[in-house]
Amino acid sequence: MLHTTLQPSGVPLQLGGHCWGTLSPQRDNAVLVCHHFTGTMRAARTAPGDAPGWWESLIGPGRAIDTDRYHVVCLNTPANVQVHDPAVVTSGPDTPGPDGQPWGAAFPAWGFAELHAAQLALLQALGAPRWHAVAGPSFGGMQALQWAARTPDLAPRVAAIVTSPYAGPVLQDVFGPLLRDVAATGGLEGALRLITLFGLGADGIEHTFPTGTLGAYLHERARTASLAHIHEIARVVVTHDLHGVAPADELFARWRHSGLRLLTANVVNDTFFPAREMAGFTLQTRAAGVDHQHIEYASVDGHLGGLGDTLAFADALRDLLATPAPHGAPEGTP
Repeated sequence: MLHTTLQPSGVPLQLGGHCWGTLSPQRDNAVLVCHHFTGTMRAARTAPGDAPGWWESLIGPGRAIDTDRYHVVCLNTPANVQVHDPAVVTSGPDTPGPDGQPWGAAFPAWGFAELHAAQLALLQALGAPRWHAVAGPSFGGMQALQWAARTPDLAPRVAAIVTSPYAGPVLQDVFGPLLRDVAATGGLEGALRLITLFGLGADGIEHTFPTGTLGAYLHERARTASLAHIHEIARVVVTHDLHGVAPADELFARWRHSGLRLLTANVVNDTFFPAREMAGFTLQTRAAGVDHQHIEYASVDGHLGGLGDTLAFADALRDLLATPAPHGAPEGTP
């Protein structure tokens, strides 16, 4: 568990996590995996009897994120949606404040800068000079891109899956307002229903849930989820914009100078993140001389194909992690 503070408010944060693999003596093989909107630290199973993690197909011995080679860590974000799961440790509106009562609306505002600072505190707690790589899907891909934008020297390899360089009109003008409206009338299960629709799309819902079964799934999800935390994550998601961290010319110059290697993959029928957003960004990065590999593919599960249909980018992710340190610098050199 990571104990840190939410800056600049100084509110204590408790963020639980999981790790896989062994940290090398040089501490140069740590990979940060960032979770999606409703995800937790359970990116892969930690014991044989566990349910599969959300990136089980990618994390493990011999897999793209090879736990025989890398020390993989996944940390819960503040306001993790699954806060009522006894195994999920997070700090947010539905966790106790100084008076022992839930923080509620008094929980200090936070965003990608504060989340990056918390993950930086984890890197420092590991005693590692930098991450070997940072990777994640959806909201996790946003976090990976924020590492690239804020401290590319500390994240020389970045894999951002089913995400975008900015929160576009679908998130800003459709999903965000709909979430508020649906939650006001349908509560937690209504919010989860909307998230499921955007996550899977119509084909994905038909493929995953026979008629009459979606309600039971939502009821089960609602047992551990928090509506207040859904709103918190949604509030943060719509602030994502790499150009708000640095202008494009400055951002790309820093990436060239640091030798950043970037992998992105998008599902062409994604309802949350239109593939054209990252495709346009790829044209800009490549024109600026950034080492950026981009993949597009279709999935019956729409956006959630970034969790389940991973074969389309697994080999590229494996290759990204296997590339030498940028500019031939030793891995242990910051």
